Amino acid sequence: MLLSRIKSSVSSKSIASNSGSNGSAKSIIPNLDDFLKNRDFTGALTLLKYNKTSGKDNLENEIWIGYCYFHLGEYSSALELYENIINSLPSNHDPNHGGSSSSSSVNITRDEVYLYIGCCQFLLGMYPECTKSLSLSVPIAGNQLRTRLEFHLAHKNGDEKTLIHFHQQLQDVLQDQLCLASIHYLRSHFQEAIDIYKKILLDHRDFLALNVYVALCYYKLDYYDVSQEVLAIYLQHYPDSVTAINLKACNHYRLYNGKAAENELRQLIDNSSPSFAYAKDLIRHNLVVFRNGEGAMQVLPNLVDTIPEARLNLVIKYLKQDNIQEAFNLIKDLEPTVPHEYILKGVVNASYGQKKGLREFLKVAQQFFQLVGGSASECDTIPGRQCMASCFFLMKQFDDVLLYLSSIKSYFYSDDSFNFNFGQAQSVTGNYTEAEEAFLTIKEKRITTDPVYINWLIRCYIMNKTPEKAWQLYEQNSSRSDSYNYLNLIANDCYKMGQFLYSARAFDILEKHETNPEFWEGKRGACVGLFQLILAGKEPREQIYEIMKLLRNSDNPQVDQILRTLRNWDKENKSDL
Repeated sequence: MLLSRIKSSVSSKSIASNSGSNGSAKSIIPNLDDFLKNRDFTGALTLLKYNKTSGKDNLENEIWIGYCYFHLGEYSSALELYENIINSLPSNHDPNHGGSSSSSSVNITRDEVYLYIGCCQFLLGMYPECTKSLSLSVPIAGNQLRTRLEFHLAHKNGDEKTLIHFHQQLQDVLQDQLCLASIHYLRSHFQEAIDIYKKILLDHRDFLALNVYVALCYYKLDYYDVSQEVLAIYLQHYPDSVTAINLKACNHYRLYNGKAAENELRQLIDNSSPSFAYAKDLIRHNLVVFRNGEGAMQVLPNLVDTIPEARLNLVIKYLKQDNIQEAFNLIKDLEPTVPHEYILKGVVNASYGQKKGLREFLKVAQQFFQLVGGSASECDTIPGRQCMASCFFLMKQFDDVLLYLSSIKSYFYSDDSFNFNFGQAQSVTGNYTEAEEAFLTIKEKRITTDPVYINWLIRCYIMNKTPEKAWQLYEQNSSRSDSYNYLNLIANDCYKMGQFLYSARAFDILEKHETNPEFWEGKRGACVGLFQLILAGKEPREQIYEIMKLLRNSDNPQVDQILRTLRNWDKENKSDL
């Protein structure tokens, strides 16, 4: 989540220039309370830093500087400042101890400062350090800030018992309800979060930023049109909001295409203002997605620890490059919490298990797919049905695979990966006509050159009584190292289907490559079978010439006897051969 930045109504440059004109700044610059009331933290910070350099430095001034840093999202600066403050405070909690703080009227204890340190550490992802900071402070009675921090920390640590404990301590007040809504969002309970936000908006219609949160929830629920409508309310008032513009671009990506999404981001891409700097990484990440992975290897690796989605998208990129090992290394330590993370980890485990021949990884993938596909929230969604199909595919229950894939086929008419899986399932269940149709719609070269694809398409051609197409496909791939397998398939499947000419050709080539009695026996049987078809008038008699040619390639003693029989029949039937 990006923090919203409200642009200062008075620039820091104008403050700096006015502040040097013999005290005239007091009549021009708002006081600290005005800045904070308007949530102009940049202006407030500039004023506080001026006070610090003009001899008005004290503990109260430092506390407010930390407050401004925190609300500007500069958590590292706030953390450093609070750590300096904690070192200046004595263990007896004397607020006037040491240095220039003696002139301050602020009353702050070490426990409070440790709480502020914990907040900074939490937002910097320093969860163990945050836990330690909280342990160094004594809980302050009625301090709901600590309750909210503990609540979020329990979620990050996956501590359900502690999470429930602090959930029960939340009150029906604005800050606590917003905290609860954010946890619902993080736990993918988007409708529950929407309910809380809408309830708050009924009493606080001026809380326009909540419309962005509601729009985010609808986006996560795949209601992109609704998300756009809600988001428009906020954009009417703040048309230059980075967060809102980015979300609008993401909605356009889902509703239309990457080009439309990129056009929405154009004003951010071209904006060189420092106030947009904090969103540059997010924009760079999303542009990679909108451009279908273009520049992924240059952008995503540096964002893996900054933007959670960057890791997932980099894994997808590695999968598309068939770099299964890198994809596995990147995701193996990820503990999935939402459906798309379970799905991606399932895909990687399935790919890794198939590549390495390790059944235990296929079992893990099967469990992930079943967990998503069988859940109440996902069972009737397209990804949920894909997961169940994948689960049954790994279990080799292909009738069930077809049941799920057929229900969503209309959504994936031109999807090559879908048609590859659909074609395989149809083939295994004996539906070769449908399988051939699915295979022939595939255009992606990575799939059409895959040995599994070639094997299945050869079998479909043979089973659909077009062995000449199977032979042509073999000839196109005869230089490949796995062409031996294609020949074996043609030789045996054509024999079973009574397509003896192509069976004999395949056995003949196999016999040349390897001295194996089975190849001779297969060729002999195919040649005799073809001769029988010629006798029955089901094949043209001219094919006797090819039978003789194929037989002469063998040095088996039985060749002469068979050739003599063929010549006698030819002579008796007065053939011109």
